[in-house]
This record gives sequence, structure tokens and C-alpha cells, in this order.
Amino acid sequence: MELGNHLGTTAIQDVIETHPAIGEILARYDIGCVTCKVGICLLKDVVSIHGLSKDDEAQIETDINDYLHTKGA
Repeated sequence: MELGNHLGTTAIQDVIETHPAIGEILARYDIGCVTCKVGICLLKDVVSIHGLSKDDEAQIETDINDYLHTKGA
């Protein structure tokens, strides 16, 4: 998974703190990182460990990168 700003290697709690919309994107795929109390998983791992189809993983990557592009991040 190739994400802008190297967010794939960033802890999910830090990603969501900086970019709450990414939490909303993940929630659309039933990935509940916003409510997780641990939050140390890397964003790239969060997506891969949820057993999503390759198509869903690719769409999440696209959605996040599109969001980052529109935010100029």
C-alpha cells in the first residue's frame, strides 16, 4: 500500500488525529480505528489485517490518496 506523506508507516492514532477523514474512510469498510484505545498499529497494517478483498484494499488506498491530494498533504 502506497500512501502519500508516508502515512502507511505512521501509527493510526497519529494519522486520525491529523486527518480525521481517514478514520471516516476506514469506518466505511468496518475498520473501527477511531474507537480503538490502543492506536499503535501502522496504517498500512490496519488495512491488511482486516482481511479485506484486494479490491477493497485498493479502493481504501485510492480514497486516502485522493483525500490527501485534495488537502494538499
